[in-house]
Amino acid sequence: HTALSRRYILCEVVSEDPRCRQCIEDRALGLAVRDAIARVHGDYGLACCSISFTVKYLNAYTGTVLLRCRKDSYRLLCSALPFVRYLESRAQRYPCFLNTLHVGGTIRTCQKFLIQYNRTQLLRLLQNCTNEEERQCIQKSLLSCSLTEEQSQSGDEEEDDGTE
Repeated sequence: HTALSRRYILCEVVSEDPRCRQCIEDRALGLAVRDAIARVHGDYGLACCSISFTVKYLNAYTGTVLLRCRKDSYRLLCSALPFVRYLESRAQRYPCFLNTLHVGGTIRTCQKFLIQYNRTQLLRLLQNCTNEEERQCIQKSLLSCSLTEEQSQSGDEEEDDGTE
């Protein structure tokens, strides 16, 4: 058990309000999570979770969020996530909740899970198409997307053994 053992929690922000996606930013999300931890676990829980807690990755367009915390406090963090009820931005509150998708020992395992999860969601979407026009529309929008791979600047990938 090393001092740098961490857990990465992959979540998605789910909201009925389309304006919610516009206010998803690191600071607002971090505050909402810390507030939920304080409400559920008090000062002790907040102190435990705050050590090494950070929003590692956030994609406002897809609502995908990657949180990092110490391995010994990830259960406290995960148990508080359902109590995030809104994100606040510019004195506006947008109702939402965080859906935990995966907990992993490295960023890479979370990325692999997310790729598989997105494939499954896409297949569901295509199966639910009512006609060929809808299906072609989805396929066309997918083909217009382009992904560029970014190299990780920090050594976060290899600092944990990935065991539960």
